Amino acid sequence: MAADERPQIILITPPAIDLEVFPDRLAAVLDAVEVACLRLSLATRDEDTLLRAGDACRLVAHDRDVAIVIENHVLLAERLGLDGVHLTDGARSVRKVRKDLGNDAIVGAFCGTTRHEGISAGEAGADYAAFGPVGDTTLGKGERAGFELFEWWSQMIEVPCIAEGALTAELIGQFGPVTDFFGLGEEIWGADDPAAALKALIAPLG
Repeated sequence: MAADERPQIILITPPAIDLEVFPDRLAAVLDAVEVACLRLSLATRDEDTLLRAGDACRLVAHDRDVAIVIENHVLLAERLGLDGVHLTDGARSVRKVRKDLGNDAIVGAFCGTTRHEGISAGEAGADYAAFGPVGDTTLGKGERAGFELFEWWSQMIEVPCIAEGALTAELIGQFGPVTDFFGLGEEIWGADDPAAALKALIAPLG
């Protein structure tokens, strides 16, 4: 696969992070692997926790010229000086958030396993549509975003797409030709060396 055709990496944070150690772990990954964007994906709804985590992660990312977006929290994206938001409700709020944040911000949408939701998000002004899970998981309804969805999307739609969720090296090799980005996070953070785990995962991309 030619370098200019190779999918880029979206790095997704764990749902909870320890600010004593995570910034250094994050820096090690970003120094080892070229990453297009960091997604702050924390489960907490505590504003102070989100602000402190966002601040720390922004410093690490922007020091390395890596864009950073936060899941759903539009006001915090502005307050923290982040590059945009990743919306998890499909196309529903894309148009309003695009208007609120302006054309320069990154506004992306997670669209599950449905082509229609992705098209609607793109039409509403999303910079990308994320689909998943790609791999097997017991979470949610057990549905998967199949190869056919990405194959069709890559041929028919200009809006970039992200493949994410329960990815393996084998799936990355298979889906590489039909996606623009891979969203990776849960697959690596449990490893002793997340950077090495990420390198191993994306090895099939060449």
